[in-house]
Amino acid sequence: QAAADLRERGLDVHAVAGHAANADSAAHLVDAALERYGRLDVLVNNAANMYRGPLAELDEQALLDVFHSNVIAAMMLTQAALGHLVQTAGAVVLMGSTHSQRAFPGASPYAATKGAIETLTGVLAAELGPQGVRVSCVRPGAVFTELNQRAGLFGDGEALARLEGLAPAHALGRIGTVAEIAEAVEYLARAEWTTGAVMTVDGGLGLGVTNA
Repeated sequence: QAAADLRERGLDVHAVAGHAANADSAAHLVDAALERYGRLDVLVNNAANMYRGPLAELDEQALLDVFHSNVIAAMMLTQAALGHLVQTAGAVVLMGSTHSQRAFPGASPYAATKGAIETLTGVLAAELGPQGVRVSCVRPGAVFTELNQRAGLFGDGEALARLEGLAPAHALGRIGTVAEIAEAVEYLARAEWTTGAVMTVDGGLGLGVTNA
């Protein structure tokens, strides 16, 4: 659907289904991009899933699954793309979360994966920098996406209402938009002297405003 929406705006978008945490699937995704566009300049690791619940009720397999989707997938897809990004002096953009800055009870599985992603950002930036590849991360605040709905936690209306309820916790008094996160991704993709950065784009949620 996202690809179709972008095509309606006149953009050249090619959608390919796959599971980035699977090495063969990750390679297929990279190959499809190369076949379509001839080169690879930027990899945005935006795929993720949500799992949450009180510590006493967490399931081991569900924990492994969310780490697989949120952390291992980013590592495997970056591995598959690396050789091509070296050729173009390209960039990798990862997606963190304000969950690494503010503690929300019951969200420990998701928060742990995003903390791992933000740590991974620095390690990969140091490792891949000598090869000319930049690695950075965007840390969003509350933004309405399909994450909770795809995880089966809430319907659209309830998911939006829960996020809107967080608006007062943002210093700017509202939740963000996907376009505002995309602006940060574009900057990191283009910024040739930026690597290892975790860019907070959260409307001030991470500041700890207490009038929520």
